[in-house]
Amino acid sequence: MGYIPEILSIIVGLVFGSFLNVVIYRIPRGLSILKPGSFCPNCNSPIKWYDNIPVLSFFLLRGKCRNCKKSISLRYPIVEILTAIAFLLVYKKFYFSFQFFGSLIFALSLIALAFIDLEHKILPDKITLSGFIFFLFYSLSNPSRKIMDSIGGALIGAGSLLLIYLLYYFIRKEEGLGFGDIKMMLMIGAFLGTEKTFLTLIIASLLGSIVGLLIAIIMRKGMKYALPFGVFLSIGAFISLLWGNEIISFYWRLG
Repeated sequence: MGYIPEILSIIVGLVFGSFLNVVIYRIPRGLSILKPGSFCPNCNSPIKWYDNIPVLSFFLLRGKCRNCKKSISLRYPIVEILTAIAFLLVYKKFYFSFQFFGSLIFALSLIALAFIDLEHKILPDKITLSGFIFFLFYSLSNPSRKIMDSIGGALIGAGSLLLIYLLYYFIRKEEGLGFGDIKMMLMIGAFLGTEKTFLTLIIASLLGSIVGLLIAIIMRKGMKYALPFGVFLSIGAFISLLWGNEIISFYWRLG
């Protein structure tokens, strides 16, 4: 079969990336993700199918709406490309196994949450809490994950951030994290289990600290500049999904 499965995974990933753009735009605005069809966010004119081909249409239209000529956000092709890459990586890791489909849903959720948090500074319950419930039930039939490990991961992930939230508020009298991050960790923990949830928190914290420090130095925003932590949680969770076992095994070998 050669590279046919890889090519198909990229093509399907691009299509799902186009759908994720709908999710990212509409859910924070309280709009239905099913209807109406795709439309320009500037002039609200319906988008024809030939102007809605993932990535390709963006470049053929030179990043502008055919009707109103207003610029289209670069977020659209970026999400489509990232989703295609995620599909390919998940396929290469799990092939067509039971974990493949659950991991794809998990990865799609992470991408949507990352970009919504980046743009709106929110993490919608429709994704986080729905994902938490879905992945708990998923663990019941997942041969590689026991239900208690999923529950433990959810409690440890959300509990850790809740403790940080309470300590920060007690010391500084202001919020250092949002409850959206805590609910997002419920979803992540339910899918990844205890060990990979710990790893996710470590990776996200390190990335957040590095980026926060760079922003403070380069942009002179100050260390209190609000960073969308959901972005770092998404990156940490995706790394843990694909390479968590190897990273954890390497750590234990060092000990």
